Amino acid sequence: MGKVQTKDLLKQFNLELIAGEEGLDREFIMSDISRPGIELTGYFRYYPKARLQVLGKTELSYFKELTNEERIDRCHRMCTDVTPCIVVSRGMDVPKELVEACNEKNVPLMRSPYKTTRVVSRLTNFLEAKFAPFTAMHGVLVDIHGVGVLITGQSGVGKSETALELIKRGHRLVADDSVEIRQEDYDRLIGSSPQLIEHLLEIRGLGIINVMTLFGASAVRSHKKIDYVINLELWDEKKQYDRLGIDEETIKIIDVKVPKAIIPVRPGRNLAVIIEVAAMNFRLKRMGVNAAEEFSARLTTMIDREKDNIPLDIDMD
Repeated sequence: MGKVQTKDLLKQFNLELIAGEEGLDREFIMSDISRPGIELTGYFRYYPKARLQVLGKTELSYFKELTNEERIDRCHRMCTDVTPCIVVSRGMDVPKELVEACNEKNVPLMRSPYKTTRVVSRLTNFLEAKFAPFTAMHGVLVDIHGVGVLITGQSGVGKSETALELIKRGHRLVADDSVEIRQEDYDRLIGSSPQLIEHLLEIRGLGIINVMTLFGASAVRSHKKIDYVINLELWDEKKQYDRLGIDEETIKIIDVKVPKAIIPVRPGRNLAVIIEVAAMNFRLKRMGVNAAEEFSARLTTMIDREKDNIPLDIDMD
């Protein structure tokens, strides 16, 4: 789980700080956002005080209709010790009662010039990304024709060398050796590189190379959605490998099942070309074109025709 402080919002979204400067070090404990509409009526029984509070045009319009005593009461009850911050949208004027309450309770009060729905959307996406489930995997993540391919396998099998060949063929490196993965949605995994080894590639016998320096900025990406996992393993003569590709394997990463393929490694096989074609074939499958199923349908049709042409062996005696 990521660590997010209120001051991070100021840097990320260029918000205007109105009050509560001493509370900028407050930490978020959840990614949910609240619009305290019913609370302004005085009902605080289920007030989600630990959430970021957003006040839009509707809330502030109702707030203006309250009496002076009610305004002071609502503002003080909204500002708690665990409230990370309050954001006012549309660049509207901030009520002085709210400014005084935020200064008294050290709750950061910020203002955004954008519409409420846009503010809520951007803040939600930012917080969801920061609080997304996280893991790290050993492998190489490469962007191949828009498909995020995570290449896995035991150490020394040739993952980095294959990635280098893919980069020379015009594809882009995201991460080598260690891939940090965040689940930003129920079915969306985003992979990135640790900052320490970003843009670096380790080649045994050659050492560490900087891909962006050697091949240019177009050869790297900061992050990429993981669409496909390819596992490289040493060729096992006793193992039966899939030759048609009808049955699709998956691997579970955090809570998401990702399509997976196993490619055996042996001398003479051009792994970079195989992985490149595998990514292109994966794109075709997502577009509804499945060569394996097409071959299976052709084979079934041919077998049915052969059966129809077989003469019946009938004894006439």
